[in-house]
Amino acid sequence: MNLALKDIRHGLFRFVLTCFGLGLLMTVVLAMIGIYNGLVADALAVVEAPAADVWVVEAGTKGPFAEASSIPADSRDTVARMPGVAEAGAINYQTIEAPFLDRALRLYVIGYEPGRPGGPKVIAEGRGIGTSHFELVADRKTGLVLGDTIRLGRNRFTVVGLVEGAMNSGGDPAVYMTLDDAMVLQTELAPADQRVQAARGAGAVKSASVAAVIVRITPGADVDLLTATLRQWKHLAALSQIEQENILLASVVDKARRQIGLFLGILLAVSAVVIALIIYTMTMEKLKQIATLKLIGAPDRTIIGLIVQQSLILGTAGWGIGLILILLVKDVFPRRVVLEPFNVAVLAGIIVVVCLAASGLGVRAAMKVDPATALGG
Repeated sequence: MNLALKDIRHGLFRFVLTCFGLGLLMTVVLAMIGIYNGLVADALAVVEAPAADVWVVEAGTKGPFAEASSIPADSRDTVARMPGVAEAGAINYQTIEAPFLDRALRLYVIGYEPGRPGGPKVIAEGRGIGTSHFELVADRKTGLVLGDTIRLGRNRFTVVGLVEGAMNSGGDPAVYMTLDDAMVLQTELAPADQRVQAARGAGAVKSASVAAVIVRITPGADVDLLTATLRQWKHLAALSQIEQENILLASVVDKARRQIGLFLGILLAVSAVVIALIIYTMTMEKLKQIATLKLIGAPDRTIIGLIVQQSLILGTAGWGIGLILILLVKDVFPRRVVLEPFNVAVLAGIIVVVCLAASGLGVRAAMKVDPATALGG
């Protein structure tokens, strides 16, 4: 007879309720782990999508993600002619809000040159941009579907393709358009403002610049040599892909990442205390039954097995319920939740260690029980 399972069946409803409560706690822990991973993944998604080797940006800046960068659009031609450069493409980034149906969409607009680096990595549905103007490729998180039209500035754009996982560090979903459309959108003014500007004799709107030039080098070319050459120019700076990623994580999402990490650490500590308290309380409630077992001559290993097995069953059930719940609801979160098998396995290991430690406290209390207490009232 397995005493642990026998005892669980005796108080099945209470045990199941305890497992479910622990599962909800594990859901929160897994959600925080997923949000932490998602924050980093979102921050790096736009940087990694162009598969660049070098980012050419404005001199004295850290690139288009950490701070504003503005360079002449014709810088792309100059960079493309440099030795070791296989491809170069100008790119623009801006965040806007646009009305769509009965809500306002906050979008991260990426303007790129079709046929050059900077566009979406993989089209999940539909096609890429095929005309010079007024077509969009949107991330699914925008809620847009193929064929939708949305007004951006003074023009309407049609969604021709959908991608997944294209976000900025703030979690705003991205839309891709041609660089020409993005530059027009950047410099457009509302009609009323345009009339005021014309009345003041300001003339034509200043032409837009680009945020960066993305470079892919030829096989065998020296990235360090290319970036060093570009840095000699007074109005341009160059960052390798790794430098751009490190700057983004250190400058843009560092505080948010540390805050979530600290909260996650506190949550894990609280979870450990709660699990230990539950297991210890379950043991203390069975002291009379344990005394009875001792009285009838049950060996210590039987009592230890009862406590340890129940502890592990409780922890495993809570972990399983939490994993199932987070997998069911993770797509509902406004921020991306990224759960990796390694994270889930590490949490399972932590729970096992906590359960064993907590059962150790229970075993210590059980070993001190006097068999004579089984004969009390």
